[in-house]
Amino acid sequence: MKRIFLIINFKTLLIASLSVLSTYLCIRYDVKADFPLTLIATAVIFPIVFSINGAYKRREITLTKYSSLKSHGKAIYFVTRDWLEKPSDEVLAKVKGKLRDLFQSCKDLFTGNVDDIRENEEKVYVAFSELSRYIKTDLRGGGLATGEVSRCNQYLSKMFTAFEDAKHIFQYRTPRTLRAFSSIFITILPVLYGPYFASEASQYTQYVTYVMPVLFSLILVSLSNIQDHLENPFDGIGEDDVTINVDQFIRRLYD
Repeated sequence: MKRIFLIINFKTLLIASLSVLSTYLCIRYDVKADFPLTLIATAVIFPIVFSINGAYKRREITLTKYSSLKSHGKAIYFVTRDWLEKPSDEVLAKVKGKLRDLFQSCKDLFTGNVDDIRENEEKVYVAFSELSRYIKTDLRGGGLATGEVSRCNQYLSKMFTAFEDAKHIFQYRTPRTLRAFSSIFITILPVLYGPYFASEASQYTQYVTYVMPVLFSLILVSLSNIQDHLENPFDGIGEDDVTINVDQFIRRLYD
């Protein structure tokens, strides 16, 4: 039921109600027209499907970048655990703390408001800077070979690249003008097609007549809602969002 209500919401009910009202008035005042259904495909279906496909690809890229961020973060922890000669519990706890701060600041940025991106971005850069200092002072200063320190810096560089790619996906969305275009026609077409539903009413019984405008509105608005939920893969609203679980990530860094 939760998944159903994600795509069927107040907007769906409102547009369906307006569509039914439009059909009723057209039947009552004998306003009928045989509008072409190709207009729906051109003005609504094609733009929405294009946007859904684009939003889904952005989500898949985000998963890849998040995977890279996690895997290279774990690699830095394993460098500390396995490459240092008898690492102390304090050093292991320190690298866990640095990684926790980094992932928490990334989560705060991606789940926050786009208007606050500069402030949250600064916290992520501070966390990356602290992790970089850790590699220099604790790993290199702890006796790690120069080549191995260089490898560890490569892991950090790949984490930074993955973050920047994910940040741009969060910051820049699918074409706004295309989504605005679709939203306008999704709102007005079910109402404007009242004469078409009225012309088709003669083929149906009295109550079945209003099923068509309801289904018409339901399909169009549901597709729009699906696209909206995929648009931001970090907002935690849709079923297909990317979840950043910082505590789980840290728990799986086994000593």
